Formats: sequence, structure tokens, C-alpha cells
Amino acid sequence: MEFEGKSAIITGGSIGIGATIAVELARQGANVAINYRKHDTEAKEVAKKIEKFGKTCLIIKADVTNYSHAEGMFKKVIEEFGGLDILVCNAGINIDRVIWKMSENDWDNVINVNLKGYFIYNKLAASYFKDKRSGKIVNITSINGLRGKFGQCNYSASKGGIISLTKALAKELGKFNVNVNAVAPGMVMTEMAKNIPTEFLQKAVDETVLGRIASTEDVANVVLFLCGEKSRHITGEVIKVDGGQYI
Repeated sequence: MEFEGKSAIITGGSIGIGATIAVELARQGANVAINYRKHDTEAKEVAKKIEKFGKTCLIIKADVTNYSHAEGMFKKVIEEFGGLDILVCNAGINIDRVIWKMSENDWDNVINVNLKGYFIYNKLAASYFKDKRSGKIVNITSINGLRGKFGQCNYSASKGGIISLTKALAKELGKFNVNVNAVAPGMVMTEMAKNIPTEFLQKAVDETVLGRIASTEDVANVVLFLCGEKSRHITGEVIKVDGGQYI
């Protein structure tokens, strides 16, 4: 198994894309730690799935915007697992409305979770991986960080910031043998997407050239590739997983 003996942190790992990434890394041999904010039951279900593979799952309730929470999580993971090899930043929120109806809190909340949260976890991982002289960081962004999206000025700005963070950090960490990449999904069939009105889902399908919406597994497969040694010469890249939605 490719990730046997490896350990990973997945932020926002209780549901959706993050949960699938956590389970698939464990399926390939990794011990996994996930954090979450409110999905206690779902986090426990992820842990059960991981434990069926004979791997360890740490579930940690931690706000990604809280630096001390993040430090505590890194300390616990390194102590429990004996080290850290992979960070996947995935935790995110959206509060969508046109900018003239967007409040300062709407802006701040999205930027804090989606961008500051990534800064905190990338910083802590970078410090550890730099000294270790190895590691993999994968940041989940969005095609809307590349193209912008009506009603998502805050979300698009945060996801665009993640892309720039990824590229800058790849330059800083390259000499330490650390790979930093981003994955940019289009519409993905998550729990959140299931609550979107049918006409909006169909519009996303119509934008693709493959005529379908991605599954969480479609995204996880690319993330696992970037976490493995087959991608050892790839860094600073943004890989779209969108069925051609961005074209």
C-alpha cells in the first residue's frame, strides 16, 4: 500500500470531499487525523471506516481559524503517530450573495475560514516539513478561484488566495524537498450540493463537457496522486477536477 507508515492531517475531514480523502488515504495505509467544527456524528463515522482498514484515526474538534487549536492538533498528531507526512487543507464555507448585499461579517467569515485557516495549517506544516526535509501539502481550492463566480466575491477571493498561497509556498519549500499543490474542483456532489436547487445543478452539468458532476472520489483520486511519490516532481500546480466546467 502506497501510504503504509505515513500519517496525514485532513482539515474539514468529517464530511464531503475531506471525509472521502481521509478514508482513501487510510485504505492505502495511512494513519489519519481529521478536524471538524460541528459534525460530531459524521466524524465518528469516518473514524469507524478508517479503523476497519486497521489504521488509526484521530478526530479533533478544532476551529481552523484558531492558531492555538491548530498547534494543539499538530502536537497531538506528531505525538500519537510519531510524525507527519501529509497535510490536506480542505475545510471551507460559503456565504453567497451579490456584493452589494454582502455584509462585512459575510466577507470576514469566509476569508477567515477559507484563507486564514489555510495559512495557519500551511505555516505549521511548512515549519515541520522544512526541518524534516520532506512532506506533501495539498490545498483544496475551486475553479471559482480561477474564474470568479456571480454571487461569490468572498468565496472566489478566498479560493484565489489559496492558489497564490500554494504557488508562493511551493517556491519557499522546494529546496527542502516539500511538494505543495492545489486541486480545484468544479461542482462536486457533496451533502451541500444535494441541497442546491435542481436548476442550478443542471446549469453546472451543462457547463461541463463530460455531462456530469464530480463525485468526492473523483477529487480524492487526484489528491492521493499528489500525496504520493509518483508526483514527486510536481509542485506549485493547480489541477482542475471539473469535467471541463472551466473550459
